[in-house]
Order: sequence, then structure tokens, then C-alpha cells
Amino acid sequence: ARELGLVINTSDPYSVAVGEFYREARRLTDAQVLRVELPRRAELTLEEFEALQERIKAFFGPEIQALALAWVEPFAVGCNSITGALALGYDAALCSRSCEPSRPSRYFNSATARPHSDLQLRPSMLLAAKDVAMAEAMIRRGVASDHTLGLRGAPDVHAHYLITKDKARSVRAPLFPAPGRIAGFGVEVHVEQAEVLEGAERLLLYETGKVRVDKLDTLQWVPGGLADHLTSFGGRLDGKYGQMSALEWIASGATGSYGTVSEPCSHPQKFPHPQIVLLHYVQGATLIEAYWKSVAWPQQGLFIGEPLAAPFPLR
Repeated sequence: ARELGLVINTSDPYSVAVGEFYREARRLTDAQVLRVELPRRAELTLEEFEALQERIKAFFGPEIQALALAWVEPFAVGCNSITGALALGYDAALCSRSCEPSRPSRYFNSATARPHSDLQLRPSMLLAAKDVAMAEAMIRRGVASDHTLGLRGAPDVHAHYLITKDKARSVRAPLFPAPGRIAGFGVEVHVEQAEVLEGAERLLLYETGKVRVDKLDTLQWVPGGLADHLTSFGGRLDGKYGQMSALEWIASGATGSYGTVSEPCSHPQKFPHPQIVLLHYVQGATLIEAYWKSVAWPQQGLFIGEPLAAPFPLR
């Protein structure tokens, strides 16, 4: 927690309430909290983004390795996600060719636990939910998850990977891990050809490819659970293009999620790698580390959740 910076938008009552709740929950110091004024809309202009970026660079010292952004909007800068732009720099050219490969992340599948010190980038994550109460519940789940899994004698948790009939959105299927129990970690991996998962218990991870995912209200998550659905606009938290947003995962009880804010086309590199995210998570990475390290091209991808959730002990 001492290496995390928190940014609060004082123009947004949600941001103020959630930011203060998070500051207390993770016991952040005043030196770790930056307060700014941002417009309350989906996208920042380039000028607004650059001003925010300069404030962040000027305020946080070299010890701050990652950022929690306490708001739902803004979530984009043009065709870039705000989390991608803050870490990798804004890419204006991408907006005329959003279906092409985007800027690679030096953080992808890396071993470092100090991305700012070693790679000169700060991964960030939105503390985003449908309302303040849901955000506070998400934060409580993150805090409650710390070092609770992978313990001797504990019941297993489950990671579900679904291959749907939507071939374009199931492009990650060849990357799914082999089904079976991961010895020593207490994780059972399930790979299924199915349109929906229903009634799953002790759910740690759920990855699928669908425009909209049904039966979310039947899932029983463990604290620290993460999930995402590969589709074009899962990161549009305003639901502008009619696809399910990543906020629905948080509402169902997940602690983290991911989605793209502009048309990525079906490049699997623009979405979490199914094996890499699980690999880093079970070895003790925090949620922000595991999720960020699993996306090779995150420029259009929005990360949401409680960044410090760490269900597994560090190995």
C-alpha cells in the first residue's frame, strides 16, 4: 500500500466519497493522495489529459509505483483508455487505426514488482462501480481477500474459461490453460464449451467472449475474484455502444475487471492473457499487477477494481 498513489476528483461526489473510503481502507498517507478537478464526462480532451498527467508527475515521488483513480468517468482520452494513456502515453495515431496493433507494454509478463522504478511506467486502475455503495463493497472485498487463498487445508477455488459459439470473441481459446487442479495453489481450472456459467461456487476467475453475459446473479465469488468478457466496448462504462460494461462484473461480486474503450478488433493481445493473469495472481501478485502484466497491448484497455487485492501469499 505504501507504493500506491490515489487520485481523487474533487468535482465528483462519487470520487470524493470512494476516494476517502479507500484512503482509510488501505491506510494511505496524505502524501499518497492527489486531489484534482476534472470534468465529469466519459472522455477527456488531450489538453485536459496532459494537465492531469503533469499534476500526477509533479505530485508523486519515485516510490509510487502504481495509481488508483477514484472515479467512473472519465475513462477515456479519445480512443485511448485513461489507464492505458497514463501508463504508456497518449497515442493519437491509434484513433485512425484502432483495429491495428497498438503500443506494446514493457510491463507485459515482466518479473518486476517496481514498474515505475524499473520501466518508467505506472499502471493504474479505476475504483469504478455503479454507485458508492457498490464501490465500497468492492474495496471491502479486496481488503478481505489478502492472503486468504492457497493455504494448506483450505477448500479449492475455481477458474472458469468458457469457449462460446461467438468465434470472433472466443479468440483466446487457444491460450486457455489445461483443465485440472493446479497442485500447491488450491485452484481448479475448468475449460468448457458453453454460452454461460451458472451457479458457480468459490469463483476466482471467469473469462469468456460475449457481447453480454447472463446469469451473473447466480455466481458466488471469493473475495479478490476477477472476470472479463472479450468484446469491443466492455470498457465503455457509459454503455454507449449497447454492450455489457465491465461494471456488471463488479456488481455481481467480482473485485476486478477489464474492457476496451474503442474498437480493438479481435486481437487477443489487447485482452488479458488467460494463463498469464492466473499465473501471476496465484504467485502472490496484487490484482493490478496480475491484470496489467497479462495484457500485451493495453492502450485501449481499461482496468477497474481494487488494485491491492492479493488473495495468494507471495511466492
